[in-house]
Amino acid sequence: MTNNTVSSTARVLGAGLRALLVLTLVCGVVYPLAVTGVAQALFNDKANGSELKDASGQVVGSSLIGQRYDLPLKDGDESPAPDLKWFQPRPSNGLGSNSANTQYSLILSGATNRSGDNEELIQWVKDAEAAVVKDNSTATYKVDHDDIPPDAVTSSGSGLDPDISPAYAKLQVHRVAERNGLDVKEVEDLVADHTTGRLLGFMGEPRVNVLELNTALRDRTQD
Repeated sequence: MTNNTVSSTARVLGAGLRALLVLTLVCGVVYPLAVTGVAQALFNDKANGSELKDASGQVVGSSLIGQRYDLPLKDGDESPAPDLKWFQPRPSNGLGSNSANTQYSLILSGATNRSGDNEELIQWVKDAEAAVVKDNSTATYKVDHDDIPPDAVTSSGSGLDPDISPAYAKLQVHRVAERNGLDVKEVEDLVADHTTGRLLGFMGEPRVNVLELNTALRDRTQD
């Protein structure tokens, strides 16, 4: 009786061990390799994080995650000032700093969690509106308050939106052209080249990926 019990237990343990080894091989090795292989073969760009590269081939970020373009933080300042030679993204407290467009550091993601009638949120929007007018007005171009699109003064739900509206990009053209010594028409053409229309012609809204646009701008100014 004892021998039968030991033998039965050994068979069960052996079967369990074989199942463990087989499932480990299939689920831990074969399946991940198969999925990785298919992803790399059919969706290489997306599988690698939708990386964006400049003209030299250097990875400058992901097309799916927004970046800030700020000057180095000065002593005594609580937050860095925007580097106005670049197109600016939507307002956000959750974007990493990347004034040179070569390095990205994710800090956090999240919305303001303020209601539409929250006094603090209203003040943020007013401050952002004043900054947009001040930063984007040049000697030959004045920004009108009525021309400021909503995405220029409000953050997205995640705080990491990589896109802005064509209207906000257009509003920044004169300032970017002046700061980089470029012709306004040349910068307008850059915006047009990097404007994506509605999906299938009717889904979503036209948009401009800020990282793609700034990468093209950097390549243009370094020629």
